[in-house]
Amino acid sequence: MKLSEGAEAIISLKNNLVIKERISKNYRLKVLDEKLRKLRTRKEAKILQKLNELNISSPKLITSCDKKMIIEMEYLEGKQLSLVIDENYSKQAGEIVGKMHENNIIHGDLTTANFVVKNDKVFIIDFGLSVISKRTEDKAVDLHLFERSLEAHHTNIKEECWDAFLESYQKHKESNAVIKQLEKVEHRGRNK
Repeated sequence: MKLSEGAEAIISLKNNLVIKERISKNYRLKVLDEKLRKLRTRKEAKILQKLNELNISSPKLITSCDKKMIIEMEYLEGKQLSLVIDENYSKQAGEIVGKMHENNIIHGDLTTANFVVKNDKVFIIDFGLSVISKRTEDKAVDLHLFERSLEAHHTNIKEECWDAFLESYQKHKESNAVIKQLEKVEHRGRNK
């Protein structure tokens, strides 16, 4: 059963597993397309594996095959954070992102739609744009994306949720430097 289709992949549910299959792009040279899809599949699987090893609330990686451009992972049956967001869930999201950044994992698409709430526990999903980076700027941009997601979709509770997110995020190493950099990122955005 198809769950969704994005620009990069088709996500389906089969035997209670999520199957993410990177789709071919006809506008790219076949050799380049295959190479990019293999690299991105391998990178995403490695990040999922690292998250699992660190016990960060994310889907468990079952298998990956970069020859078939497929990743199989645990299905987290729950609701998108964007549908049920509150201060408690925002705190949990901040904790997750803090642990990720402490381990130099950048999500790359940090929105309330990329978290799932299952049995009152928040999990982070969709690592298609994720990278490993020590750069404070990359971590600040991740936070900026989450804050913008709150502003765009949760205006009535944005302040409370953002404060709760930051409160738990700040418990992690280097968080002060990231938040300082976030101010610069936001300032650049205002001056465009």
